[in-house]
Amino acid sequence: MFSTDFSIAVTAIAFGVVFLAELPDKTALAGLVLGTRYRASYVFAGVAAAFAVHVALAIAAGSVLTLLPHRLVQAVVGVLFLAGAAMLLLKTGDGDEDVKPPADQSFWKVSGAGFMLILVAEFGDLTQIMTANLAARYDNPLSVGIGAVLALWAVAGIGILGGRTLMKYVPLRLITKIAAAVMTALGGFSLYEAVVG
Repeated sequence: MFSTDFSIAVTAIAFGVVFLAELPDKTALAGLVLGTRYRASYVFAGVAAAFAVHVALAIAAGSVLTLLPHRLVQAVVGVLFLAGAAMLLLKTGDGDEDVKPPADQSFWKVSGAGFMLILVAEFGDLTQIMTANLAARYDNPLSVGIGAVLALWAVAGIGILGGRTLMKYVPLRLITKIAAAVMTALGGFSLYEAVVG
């Protein structure tokens, strides 16, 4: 049975890992593009709703993993974290895809475009997999879910309101390396726990 107690430490870990992994992602750039063309609050509403759906799906998947034997889960989580770190280091900057938002500026059209863009682009994405891993690792879906959704919303806000400025001061390569290092450490620790029990 998973824990429903709120843990600020687990929330902070989930926030940090997901934030660092999502920041260099193409969806932050897509949010930036939509935010430059349309009202930021409308774009954010749609993007935030899509990220909430993704986190809910990831938490559900991670909670199912807690029903398996602890050592097996730790081994699977460790391997997935290491694979995620490798994906971060190997992925290319593919943020140049066409984003065609709606022609009118109504709330439902703009937020709907943001919602659909993120819903499709993020399904099965690295951060969704990482959120499921964190939910299984810490057996605390509430804390992981809050940390992950706040991280995704923070990245969306940064992308929509000031992504270009941030990227002038913080190179994507550095952000990616930090996220990969954190994931490697979590993967190594999970594998260690799987071996020693």
